[in-house]
Amino acid sequence: MDLVPALDEPLKQPLKSVLGPATAKVMAEHLGLHTVGDLLHHYPRRYEERGQLTHLADLPMDEHVTVVAQVADARLLTFASAKAPRGKGQRLEVTITDGSGRLQLVFFGHGVHKPHKELLPGTRAMFAGKVSVFNRRLQLAHPAYELLRGDGEEAVETWAGALIPIYPATGKLESWKIGKAVQTVLPSAADAVDPLPDSLREGRGLLPLPEALHRIHRPHTKADIADARARLKWDEAFVLQVALARRRHADTQLPAAPRRPKPDGLLTAFDDRLPFTLTDGQQKVSQEIFADLATEHPMHRLLQGEVGSGKTLVALRAMLAVVDAGGQAAMLAPTEVLAQQHHRSITEMMGELAEGGMLGGSEHATKVVLLTGSMGAAARRQALLDLATGEAGIVVGTHALIEDKVQFHDLGLVVVDEQHRFGVEQRDALRGKGKQPPHLLVMTATPIPRTVAMTVFGDLETSVLDQLPAGRSPIATHVVPAADKPHFLARAWERVREEVEGGHQAYVVCPRIGDEEDDPKKAGKKKSPEDEAEKRPPLAVLDVAEQLAGGPLRGLRVEVLHGRMHPDDKDAAMRRFAAGDTDVLVATTVIEVGVNVPNATAMVIMDADRFGVSQLHQLRGRVGRGSAPGLCLLVTEMPEASAARRRLNAVAATLDGFELSRIDLEQRREGDVLGQAQSGARSSLRVLAVIEDEEVIAEARQEAAHLVAADPELERLPGLRTALDALLDEEREQYLEKG
Repeated sequence: MDLVPALDEPLKQPLKSVLGPATAKVMAEHLGLHTVGDLLHHYPRRYEERGQLTHLADLPMDEHVTVVAQVADARLLTFASAKAPRGKGQRLEVTITDGSGRLQLVFFGHGVHKPHKELLPGTRAMFAGKVSVFNRRLQLAHPAYELLRGDGEEAVETWAGALIPIYPATGKLESWKIGKAVQTVLPSAADAVDPLPDSLREGRGLLPLPEALHRIHRPHTKADIADARARLKWDEAFVLQVALARRRHADTQLPAAPRRPKPDGLLTAFDDRLPFTLTDGQQKVSQEIFADLATEHPMHRLLQGEVGSGKTLVALRAMLAVVDAGGQAAMLAPTEVLAQQHHRSITEMMGELAEGGMLGGSEHATKVVLLTGSMGAAARRQALLDLATGEAGIVVGTHALIEDKVQFHDLGLVVVDEQHRFGVEQRDALRGKGKQPPHLLVMTATPIPRTVAMTVFGDLETSVLDQLPAGRSPIATHVVPAADKPHFLARAWERVREEVEGGHQAYVVCPRIGDEEDDPKKAGKKKSPEDEAEKRPPLAVLDVAEQLAGGPLRGLRVEVLHGRMHPDDKDAAMRRFAAGDTDVLVATTVIEVGVNVPNATAMVIMDADRFGVSQLHQLRGRVGRGSAPGLCLLVTEMPEASAARRRLNAVAATLDGFELSRIDLEQRREGDVLGQAQSGARSSLRVLAVIEDEEVIAEARQEAAHLVAADPELERLPGLRTALDALLDEEREQYLEKG
C-alpha cells in the first residue's frame, strides 16, 4: 500500500484521526480544512503579545502584562447582583506576591471553579492580563495563567515572551483549539515539498518552506512573522502566475486562422466615413489587436478602458477586419437592453455598410444581425439562416448566441462585453462554435488595477484606453446628504428641471423596481449596523417616478425603465429617451453599461450608498457624453462619519476609474473580485493582498514566464507541479482550461 505523503494525510480517518474526530469534523465542515497540509496553510490572522515579565512593584495601568508570582491567599465570596439576586453570585479573589509587591486577581461566575481548585496558597504560576484599578487597588480580571511546576526559569521566559497566534476561527472551534491542532501537525511541516525553484528562492533570500511554516505558526519575534509572510506571499503569487503562464503558453500552441483585413475593403470604407479621427489611444490599441489577429494562434486580449473611452468603436473595427478577411464576428452582451443598444449603434455607425445584400447597400457591405431570447420566431429563423450561410458577417446577441441551434459559417472573432457578467462556460460554448478556436477580445468598462488584471486575467494580454475622445465633457459629481440637509435634495430636483429647460435630459437611478414581493428568505438575513440604522427598504423606480411626476418634476415627461419590462417595451422606452421624447428616465441599473444618449446631461442616484464604487462610476459615465457638461448627484441618508459616506466622497472626488477601482478594492478586499473571476471558487489567496503586493505579483509574473518558456511541463520541478495540482483542483482546472 502506498504511504500517504505527510501533508496529504486526512485529518479525519476511519481508523486513526490525526486530531480528535470531533475536531477534524468541525474543521472540515466549517473551515474547509481536510488534510494536514490544509491545516498548516491555515495561517494566524494576527498575534497577541502576553507582554514581557513585569515586577508587581511597577505595573503600568491599562497594559497587558505577564507576571510570575506566588499565591498568598484565595477567598471565594458570594454576593447579590441583578443576575444573581439571591446572593448566589460568586467572586474569587486571589492575592499574589513576587516579593516586590502584591496584586489582586479576580474571577467571576462560572469562571471561578477551575482557579478555585488550582490557585491554592503557595502555588507558583505565570499570570497574563490587562491591569485595571478597582477600589483604588490594582487588579487583573480573569487573567490567563500557567502553573509552574519545579523551577522552570526557561518555561517562564518562553511563555511570557511568546507571540500567541490568533487563528481565523468559528463559533464551533476557538482559536486556541486550532492552535493546539496546529501544534500537533507542525512536525509534518518538515516534509513540505517546496514549490519554489532553489535558484529563485536563494536569489531572493527567501526562507525554505518548512521553516516559513514553522515561523508563521510559532514565531519567536516579529521578524520571524515578517520573514515567513514574505516567503508565503511568493508561493501564492508564483504558483498562480505559473498556472496563468502555462495557459498563455498552451494558447500559443493552438492553431487559428490569421485574419488580415483587405487593403481597400470594409474596414477602409468604414474608417473613411467616420466623422472624427481616432484618439492616439484607440489607434495604438487597434494596432495591438490587428497584430494579434494576423497571427496563427488565437488572440486572447483584455480591452479595458474608462467609461466612454470608445471601446465599442475599437471592437467594431476588429470585427470589420475579420469580416474583411472572410470570417464572422460575434459580440456577446450581458443583457437584451445592451445587445439592442450595441446593435443599434453598430448599424448607425456603419450606415450602408451594414446593409449587405440589400438595395442601397455598399459593395463592401455585410449584414449585421441581432439575436436575443425574446425575438419573434420568424426574425429568429432569418437571423440563424444568415449566420449559417455567412450572409451575416456580424452578430450581436445575448447568451441566446450560445444555444446549440446557432451555427456559424466561419466564426473568426468573439467579442465579450462586460466580462465579469459571463460565466466561463458561456464564453467557452461560444468559442466552441468556430471550426478552429476563434480569436477572443474581452471588454470591460470597470477599470481594473494592473495587479488585479495580472492576477485574475493574467492569461490575457491587456490593452488600456485611458484617453477620452475629443468632445467628451467633464462631469461634476456632488454628494447630496438628504437626511442632514433636506434643502439640498430640493435643490437637486431644481437642477434637473434647469437641465431639461436648457433642452437636455436626465436620468434618475434607484436600487429597486418596486413591484417585487418582499422575499421572506432575505428578511431573515443578518443585517449590518448600517442596514440596521437604515430600516426602510431601498427606494424603488415605480414609487419615485410617481412621486416626481406628481411633485418636484410635475409637468415634465417622466418615464420608467427596468429589467422586468417586456423587451419590446424596454426598447421602446429607450428609443423614446434617445429621440428626446422623454425628459426624465427613472431606471434601475439596466442603464449602467453602454447606454449612449449624448443629450442626457444630469443623473440623480437615489440611495447611492446602496451601490458599489465601480457601479457608481459606471452609472455616472452615462452623462456628459455630448458637448454639454455632465452633472451627477449622489443622494444618501447615511450620516457623515459612516463608511458609506466616505465611499461616496471618494467617487465625487475623482473621475479616474482606475483610482476608484483601487479604493473599491482596498475597502472590499480582493476576495470578492477574485471570487467573481475564479468561477466562484474560494479565493486561493491567504497572505497575498493584490493591491499591497503589487511588486511581488509583477516579479512573480516575470519569473513564471521565464520558467514556463524554458520548461512548459515543469518536468524539472516536481514540487511546483504538486503545488499547482493543489491550487487547480478540478473546478479551477476546468475554469482555467476554458478561460
